[in-house]
Amino acid sequence: MRYTLLTLLTAASLMAPAGAATPDPATLALAIAPYPLVLLGEVHDNTHVHQLRFRALQQRLADGWRPALVMEHFDRERQADIDRARRERPRDADYLIAQAGDPRWPWALLKPLIALALDHDLPIVAANVSRADAVRAMREGMGAVLLPATLTAAGLVPDARPVLSDAIVAGQKIAIDAGHCGRTPPDMLPGLVQAQVARDVFMAALLRAHAARGAVLLAGNGHVRRDIGVPRWLADLPGLFAAGLTEDEADAAAFDLNFTLPAVERDDPCAALAKPAGR
Repeated sequence: MRYTLLTLLTAASLMAPAGAATPDPATLALAIAPYPLVLLGEVHDNTHVHQLRFRALQQRLADGWRPALVMEHFDRERQADIDRARRERPRDADYLIAQAGDPRWPWALLKPLIALALDHDLPIVAANVSRADAVRAMREGMGAVLLPATLTAAGLVPDARPVLSDAIVAGQKIAIDAGHCGRTPPDMLPGLVQAQVARDVFMAALLRAHAARGAVLLAGNGHVRRDIGVPRWLADLPGLFAAGLTEDEADAAAFDLNFTLPAVERDDPCAALAKPAGR
């Protein structure tokens, strides 16, 4: 199936050199159409990424697809707030965001997708392990914040710190350190791996729970990677497609399909870390 799809996408000129053209929403919609479980990555603050993803999902919903929308952007503790907001104001995306959203997320970019989900009465599923639980996972292990059944479904022994493969640990350490500009204290990396994998395993459990109707995961590109992200914990499920929506080709091989979109202007996130302490 994947080779057939790639052949089709090649015909659609998707395999042109990176940066040759902005990927087309119709091409993404076509790519994900055969799959009940779709993982769509993001660069959180990139307008181009959000617009492409919105338009592709808009086309799929116009074709009659009605998946659950599983979102990293809501902490799992806020599911009750999401459900209450929908009962009180069923089609009010602003109200739902105000009731359940953390202000650190770019809601202006996410609001069109939430409104789209409300208009089509799609389940909106809070998928993020909160910062507080992530800190606990760092200190005590992911078993402290995930149910034993969740770990078992992912193929892990339900323990405080389930044994992870060397490839997962090494890959996560590289990705985490890169995300911290190469300045992560080495002694923090094992705990950070526990927290990141806890998030991935929890997201995987939600996709598994909604597999019968179909589900879309909206999350950062690191969570969508096939080698170390959420797909790694759904290896027993058929019909899963992971698309990276990135600003470069560095990790393209980690996805079934990678779209490279124009980068947005932003301050260098590593600049502050490069400054001497106290300045």
